[in-house]
Amino acid sequence: MNTRLSAELSGAIGTSNMISMVISLICVALSWWSLQNLKLDLIIRYPKSPQGRLLHLLLAIVLGHFVAGFLLDYLGWSGLIGRMF
Repeated sequence: MNTRLSAELSGAIGTSNMISMVISLICVALSWWSLQNLKLDLIIRYPKSPQGRLLHLLLAIVLGHFVAGFLLDYLGWSGLIGRMF
């Protein structure tokens, strides 16, 4: 009984982690896409340089991380609403 419960718990954690990874990657990709419209040449001297592109990527990762964190928190909170009543 204990090994079956452990296997089920391990599978649930794996599924949850996979969903989190997919949501994070989607949010980073959406952030990258939305930042394409940002006019970085007003801030960066050479936006097409490797440093400018790296900054663009890092901004997309940071923004995507925050958006993914919000979405995952929201999903977690909405799942807990059913336990209130």
